[in-house]
Amino acid sequence: MMDLWFSLPAAVQDSLMTLALVMPGALAGLYILRGYAPWGLTRAILLRFRGTVAVFVVLIAASVGLGIALSAQERGLRHGTAMAADKFDLVVAAPGSEITAMLAAVYLQPSDMGLLDGDAYNAVATHEKVEFAAPLAFGDSYNSAPVVGTTAEFLSYLSDGVIVGRMWHDSEEAVVGALVSLEIGDTFSPAHGEGEAEEEDVHEDHHLHVVGRMAATGTPWDRAILIPIEAVWEVHGLANGHRFGAGAQLGAPFDPEYFPGTPAIVVHPKELWASYSLRSEFTREAQMMAFFPGTVLASLYRIMGDIRQAMSFMALVTQILVAASVLASLFILTRLFSRTLSLLRAIGAPDRFVFAVVWSFGAALLVAGCLLGLGGGIAMAAILSAVVTARTDIYISATLGWHEIHFVAGFVSAALILALIPARLALKSDIVASLRG
Repeated sequence: MMDLWFSLPAAVQDSLMTLALVMPGALAGLYILRGYAPWGLTRAILLRFRGTVAVFVVLIAASVGLGIALSAQERGLRHGTAMAADKFDLVVAAPGSEITAMLAAVYLQPSDMGLLDGDAYNAVATHEKVEFAAPLAFGDSYNSAPVVGTTAEFLSYLSDGVIVGRMWHDSEEAVVGALVSLEIGDTFSPAHGEGEAEEEDVHEDHHLHVVGRMAATGTPWDRAILIPIEAVWEVHGLANGHRFGAGAQLGAPFDPEYFPGTPAIVVHPKELWASYSLRSEFTREAQMMAFFPGTVLASLYRIMGDIRQAMSFMALVTQILVAASVLASLFILTRLFSRTLSLLRAIGAPDRFVFAVVWSFGAALLVAGCLLGLGGGIAMAAILSAVVTARTDIYISATLGWHEIHFVAGFVSAALILALIPARLALKSDIVASLRG
């Protein structure tokens, strides 16, 4: 049986799981309503107490929507951060924190890192299994946009070769990310650091000309300004990586004697399988470490998984509290129209019909609240995604998934079954006492 289950497509498994979650509540409803049509009376009661009904529907919707939004957002954040690291097969840096190095190299977060010297870079770049090794240089910015020094080869790889304008031809030219406010033809001077430090330490003697713009990547590099790494070194009064007399050479090969250092090297292997042997080889070197950004992200996801479990537990507690409040509200609301129910029973309405009226009233509240919460959760997730994208420059898209559908289906089914309790208690009231008020 299990072999048959695992042989089914994922979409079929999720669909069957949804049906299984809905089934208990649906079967209970079919059993209660068989032979009766209480919806006309139920609709009249809903309209009669529409103000109170609206309050409880909004309460249910808020709880369900919050759970959906948090779940979808967490999944969207995982996908967005993974996509942002997709182009970074292997990163080599000086020994230290892999997380710090990843945040700097992949997500352009300012970090203090050691430098790899020319011999270390040369060992990486000339390895027979390496297609290209791009050194990175950080530290400068312009209007809070990080200025990153690298090679034309890496820029072309990062942008998939899609550049409006052209690639730089000398160390005084720059290519900007899709979201940078500079336009092609603009001239700017980079500054050291960010914020107040940026304003105080402008390299006024160095002017860079924007000659191209990258296509959008959905990563923090969309707000970066990319320049030849030689320009970064020259701005800070360092050698430019090439021996004197080499002319206006840009990019590899670099002369180890004139290589000022780089905090990180992005390595693109000739074959994907070679990444693992390269990591092992480079990690064995005393002066460097090599890591897969995806592996570092996986460890962070495990931490996020613990947070997700805590959030899921909080959402579960919220659902329990909401379910309890819904049951309490049904008790209160049935008391409000107890005279109507008692009158029905007095004129001979079967107890099961009265039971169906009360249960369908509760079911209408629950289903309406869950449907409203489903739409509200999607809208809330979209708003959160826009905020996170604006703050991190990582494109986040939180969409409705099977996990959220299962969440709503399970909650509706459980709540419909719990709604049997106030419906049963409504039949225990004294008819004469209720009619007398």
